[in-house]
Amino acid sequence: MDNEEEDDLKKRPSEELLSPKFSPAKLKFPKHIHTPMDDKFKELADTILNRSVEGHVPFNEVSAPYELPSYPIEQNETKNYFERQYSRRCFASDHQIINENEDGKNGSARVHERDNGGHTPVNRIPSFDVENVFMEFPEVQEEYDLAPDFQRISISGEDTSGVPLKDLEEASKSLVKALMIREKYMAMSHQSFPNITARFLQNLEDKEDFHGIKEGFGCINVKTAEAADHPINPPPMSGDPFHIAEMPENVGCVIKMKGGVPYVYKDQEAFDRQEPLEWPYPDVKTFLADLNMMYAFISDGPLKSFAYRRLSYLSSKYQLHLLLNELKESASQKEVPHRDFYNIRKVDTHVHASSCMNQKHLLRFIKKMIRTRSDDVVCLDKDKKEMTLKQVFESLELEPYDLSVDKLDVHADRNTFHRFDKFNAKYNPIGQSRLREIFIKTDNYINGKYFAHVIKEVMEDLEESKYQNAEYRLSIYGRSRDEWDKLAKWAVEHKVYSDNVRWLIQVPRLYDVYKSNNLVQNFQDILNNIFMPLFEATNDPASHPELFAFLQHVSGFDSVDDESKAEHIKFDSDTPMPGDWTQKENPPYNYYLFFMYANVTVLNQFRRSRGMGMFHLRPHCGEAGNITHLVSGFMLAENISHGLMLRKVPVLQYLYYLAQIGIAMSPLSNNSLFLNYTRNPLPEYFARGLNVSLSTDDPLQFHFTKEALMEEYSIAAQVWKLSSCDMCEMAKNSVQMSGFGHDVKKHWLGLNCTKEGVAGNDVSRTNVADIRVAYRYETLIGELECIWKGSMSYDESLGKEK
Repeated sequence: MDNEEEDDLKKRPSEELLSPKFSPAKLKFPKHIHTPMDDKFKELADTILNRSVEGHVPFNEVSAPYELPSYPIEQNETKNYFERQYSRRCFASDHQIINENEDGKNGSARVHERDNGGHTPVNRIPSFDVENVFMEFPEVQEEYDLAPDFQRISISGEDTSGVPLKDLEEASKSLVKALMIREKYMAMSHQSFPNITARFLQNLEDKEDFHGIKEGFGCINVKTAEAADHPINPPPMSGDPFHIAEMPENVGCVIKMKGGVPYVYKDQEAFDRQEPLEWPYPDVKTFLADLNMMYAFISDGPLKSFAYRRLSYLSSKYQLHLLLNELKESASQKEVPHRDFYNIRKVDTHVHASSCMNQKHLLRFIKKMIRTRSDDVVCLDKDKKEMTLKQVFESLELEPYDLSVDKLDVHADRNTFHRFDKFNAKYNPIGQSRLREIFIKTDNYINGKYFAHVIKEVMEDLEESKYQNAEYRLSIYGRSRDEWDKLAKWAVEHKVYSDNVRWLIQVPRLYDVYKSNNLVQNFQDILNNIFMPLFEATNDPASHPELFAFLQHVSGFDSVDDESKAEHIKFDSDTPMPGDWTQKENPPYNYYLFFMYANVTVLNQFRRSRGMGMFHLRPHCGEAGNITHLVSGFMLAENISHGLMLRKVPVLQYLYYLAQIGIAMSPLSNNSLFLNYTRNPLPEYFARGLNVSLSTDDPLQFHFTKEALMEEYSIAAQVWKLSSCDMCEMAKNSVQMSGFGHDVKKHWLGLNCTKEGVAGNDVSRTNVADIRVAYRYETLIGELECIWKGSMSYDESLGKEK
């Protein structure tokens, strides 16, 4: 990325300053320039990708059950490390060892090379004193008494990273490059990137020291009277939530899809001249080069060892923190009036609308409809004759009294483990797809009336609980162009809205099904059907008034399907573009994700220039299947759902930590499908400081109570012995990674919720102890400082060689 493009990124106005008028900014996507190193990256990437092709490795290494790691290098690296240490000790015994200080105060030693030895002197990592987290900042040291008072853990000595200096330098440089790749893709698509990590990368670029800021350590009292008086409950929606007082004007742009990426032209004349607006249009070649580089990073032995050691250190440090400070955290929570886990805001960030109710709720609803609406015409039979609800159940030879939860048979059990096909069949009540179509579909003969009714009942339960919120996923398949209008009409007509709910749109990866049924000609047809109506509604809202109104409450996109399916095709430079993808084979996961990202990126540019809300990409990622899914998720996604496979890839797991990428985890869902509850990595991720939250996924299949999210928390707390502070921290994470607007989050988390560290925590709203927030902040700063020192040392070594 050149300096002009970076300046453009920094000059982008904040969302509060957006003009409702059409004012496109000039910003280009940095194109990739091929170098010989790219060929090496491609060779490494091909080696990794070939492992995922069926026949190259045993199936259980491609997906579940996770018995064997894909890259078992830790034992070998450990052995090599000790061999190096042993050989150096033997070598040092034959050499003259002199103390650096004659008075003997300094215990470090330097090995002098003998004339006939031929060995290289041992490189020592420079000593960094970290006995006090505040000692480097005198202005902070003066106000140390205002910081949270708890027992801090510091590591002193020369070798604080646990690896040789050269390995530290190279690992640090690779991690920095990976973080810069993510920062680039997040900036282009207007998705979020953490302030701490962004400041870290900026300081590296400017060759400036990196450290925490005073506010983050809690030294400055930012909890002003204004913040204290800010109401914790956002104002409720008044009137019709889908009413638009005045439709924005038509700006007359021309949108054309080329190579799976939409291009926006200011008018017809610009289109005739083929001069699109100067926006960042994602480029496949650049993406593949970055992807290959990421593949090289995750397969690099020394980098994997470094990441594994740092993650192990983070786990151990957290356990020590709990031993020393758990009682203090609990005591500080008790000092907060009124607030506890039950009355803090929590968001179910991953739940599907078609299964948002529990099985007893659905059973009662079906019985109620049979009792009160039995004469409603609900579908057509095989002869295209209308059928009432009563006739449907008569054809199934069922009486309302016969129905039970067991008869409904929608709950997952031991038979669904590693059987995604059987799990999908559980969406059919009593095993009848017709009942699924009648009761939990938006597009059916009764226009989704029953589905709207049952969802509104679930929303009422959320509103009654007051502090629980959800982001329900509705499906857009891409089979036809009018799907969006039908979905929007369903929401507007039935007024399916709640202040406690936001919508995400999930796109199932089912191209092969549509192609085999001749519903689409190529993959670009799916992209056109999914995204072109959104561009049209942004260009001329009056052309899709209901869709424009519905989009005000949509926060992002999800990509869903069975990740454990074997992928037989690699996404590389030889892969056909969407318009040329006419084969019946389904494209690989990364192919889907990139073209969804590309369309969301251009759509966000368009909507931002019009002062409209933007969307995030939040896919299912890393539940099963190949680890390469998580690489694309790291590069392209705002946050992800599941992330189980991160447990096998230490480099990616460490990067997800450094970038604080949100991971919505559903251990009860995983327990029935892919991974036993006790083996779930959630407590390990949480201890290390990854940005994780709990979600329900499918209450219809996995939960028993009316409050599915509370059920998820309660089971996790019992099995993993989570404290109140742990659960409140996860709840806070769920709010931060959710798609609710910033204004709403300021009510729930406090006016300063975007600030770093303790300054961004309002314990009276989050019930997360300042001690815990300070620990997380100081630990992240410490990891970034370690990488900063390694990267700066690398640059210095490079400068000396030149």
